[in-house]
Amino acid sequence: MQSGEVIRAVFESGETIEFVFDANAPRGGMKHTFFTPDKKYAVQFFNDPKDAANPLIQDRIRTITGIYNPTVSEENGGAAGNTEKTAAYFRQRFCWPVGILKYPVFGIVCPTYPKNFFFGADASAVLNLKGKDKKSNWFTGKNRKYLAPAERGDFRTMLGVAISLCRSIRRLHVAGLAHSDLSCNNVLIDPKTGSAVVIDIDSLVVPNKYAPEVVGTRGYIAPEVLSTLMLDFGDPKRKLPCVQTDLHALPVLIYEYLFCRHPLIGPKIYSSANAEEDDFLCLGPRATFIEDPKDTSNRPPDLKFTISSLSDGLERLFLKAFSDGLHEPSERPTAMEWERELLRAWDKLVCCDNPSCEKKWFILRDKNIPVCPFCGKRKTKEIVLLELKSEMYGRKGIYRDKNEIAVFDRMPIYDWHIFSNVRNDEKADTQMRAYIALHNGRWLLVNSGAEGMLSPSGRLVPKGNAFELKDGDFFRISAKENGLLCKVTVCNKS
Repeated sequence: MQSGEVIRAVFESGETIEFVFDANAPRGGMKHTFFTPDKKYAVQFFNDPKDAANPLIQDRIRTITGIYNPTVSEENGGAAGNTEKTAAYFRQRFCWPVGILKYPVFGIVCPTYPKNFFFGADASAVLNLKGKDKKSNWFTGKNRKYLAPAERGDFRTMLGVAISLCRSIRRLHVAGLAHSDLSCNNVLIDPKTGSAVVIDIDSLVVPNKYAPEVVGTRGYIAPEVLSTLMLDFGDPKRKLPCVQTDLHALPVLIYEYLFCRHPLIGPKIYSSANAEEDDFLCLGPRATFIEDPKDTSNRPPDLKFTISSLSDGLERLFLKAFSDGLHEPSERPTAMEWERELLRAWDKLVCCDNPSCEKKWFILRDKNIPVCPFCGKRKTKEIVLLELKSEMYGRKGIYRDKNEIAVFDRMPIYDWHIFSNVRNDEKADTQMRAYIALHNGRWLLVNSGAEGMLSPSGRLVPKGNAFELKDGDFFRISAKENGLLCKVTVCNKS
């Protein structure tokens, strides 16, 4: 076969697909990749014919493309409980195999990454990045400075990237799966849109059925896996990739997205014998969080923006992940915990008043001292908070705090801002019900579709109408069942 020749491959179902042969096709650790003529799909074959013929590998892939598949509805043979809506949601967040080939040899077909996960011609004035995929470390490592400012996103979009990734990993773990090689190489991100896509799905770990085929990537391998790497694969003392090791790699990625640095790689020298041993100890048996409050031996001297600059909840989770859980896997926060706290932090984002601030947004930690931790600029504009309160079960008229939202101009209001029984996840309706508008110095809540909206005076607010948000007022965005009670707090007044 010659490069450029179009080859017809056959699925196990009997359907066919064409791909373009390339003598210099990119090769990974296990597979090499070709593309369909329209480049909408990647066609992958194993490097080693023995792997292609291995019945366990074949069975794993059949299972992954079938009953564990979150990108296909249960009705169409996908994951249990999956609707077409949730399947469509996760199709945008996983490059999940869509079919298995039997000819010319055993292989798989995956969708190619969405276009926004490839760099364009204007991504950098220094580096030629056009057509390269957006691996996470382009945005969190030393090459970040070479990217065009528009390509880097801001703190708000990077927080969105972290939320997107947590949802995907939570979905894997709920199904009992583990990625096993969650890393900057296998998560592509787009800080412009705040989105992430997880790739290299076909080696997922299914506990008690399919063992891991890889140990992971440097910097993301859990310390217990790295520390027991020299033991035989069948040794019961050897720790292998699983859900708990994903729960180490996940916060490493989140930390990198928010801080643009690695949580374990600091100034501490663990061994002067050689670089390899020092690296092994740094990331393995003697790994130390650079912000560990109990052990500051690995803390860089110039840390300005730290976990204490985030929300209380995120600070607590980072300490739980990298202090309590670094060497105690059972202590690590779940993907669902990360998702919940990241969403709470998202609701507390405020815009920095400094037009030159690269990060543009920060999490409001102390409403009495609203200072941007990135540029040091104190916010001078007033801040309007909506304190959401849910009625306690069985105690009519008694409310407890649910969440707090820092509003901004043109902020959309969705069902999860209105009802206590709606979560901000892939199942939620994304139709805007109302929005916040700053008009002539007055903060307004505009009804664009919420049923039963009541003003602070108790009057019904019809669709298209609005009322002003004033300090101390209480109101209901919807008086329907499970509707939240809102209190307005205006702080940082001039």
